[in-house]
Amino acid sequence: MTDISGDSTPGLEFAQAVLAAQPFSRLVGARVAAFGGGRAVLAIDVRDELRQQNGFLHGGVLAYAADNAITFAAGSTLGSGVLTGSVSVQYLRPAVGVTLRAEARVVHAGRRQAVCDCELIMVAEDGGELVCAIGRGTVLVVDGGAG
Repeated sequence: MTDISGDSTPGLEFAQAVLAAQPFSRLVGARVAAFGGGRAVLAIDVRDELRQQNGFLHGGVLAYAADNAITFAAGSTLGSGVLTGSVSVQYLRPAVGVTLRAEARVVHAGRRQAVCDCELIMVAEDGGELVCAIGRGTVLVVDGGAG
């Protein structure tokens, strides 16, 4: 795992602790792969419980990953007191692979809100990657954003 802010590991460790405190994130098996400097990467290993009836990764898992990655990316600039204001996901193709990687980045940040983009990438067993969806969201400061 990488702290991409250029800072020391406590930023990444803090993000990992925040994710670990989310019961739903634990349920899907999400992990923070990178965090800092207006960026965040979440990863989820695909397992049968996360698939829909045709064998593809469920769209709800993709939406969750976009939502959380976007919020983590924004939180790396606004502080930890943030919540999703909105998120939209455009599904481009069926999600097939062994790992989902959600790569989010801040497009614009003000004092109370950030706008972020996210690519949802499926990683195949052979390491090949394919973008299966894209997301955009707004994240709002809810408690002053300190810490």
